[in-house]
Amino acid sequence: MIPSLGSKGQGWVALQGVLLVAILVVGLLDRGGWPDAVRTALLVVGIALKAAGVAVFTAAIVGLGSALTANPAPLRDASLRSGGVYGVVRHPIYSGLILASTGFALATGPWALVPVALLAVELDLKRRVEERWLLEAYPEYADYRRRVGAALVPGIW
Repeated sequence: MIPSLGSKGQGWVALQGVLLVAILVVGLLDRGGWPDAVRTALLVVGIALKAAGVAVFTAAIVGLGSALTANPAPLRDASLRSGGVYGVVRHPIYSGLILASTGFALATGPWALVPVALLAVELDLKRRVEERWLLEAYPEYADYRRRVGAALVPGIW
């Protein structure tokens, strides 16, 4: 079983923060690390992915409204959100973070993809812990999870 890392999963949030900072630092240090032949194309793709990631992330935050918390444990008085981007993937905030981070890495340099990959693994583990708590908090979560099969990427993951 994956550990909860705190009563509300605070350890997952801290680890996520460390990885996001690592992505930023490595990306800035490796700026221009791509070969000249692909640098411009990767910059364009990176900017597009960053924009898409920010859009998904923002829509997910707006969709959660007062239920928003950084911790994987849901707030006590919150209700389950299943509309909007939550009708496409179950954890769109995490999807947006992965998309934007990947875009940043592609726009900067290849070494930033290493902490991006670690972030993707960390967010997948965090969402598994979160889903345990969501199943406990919301009886309808099991049906929602069956209806929206994608945790992070539609049709893939």
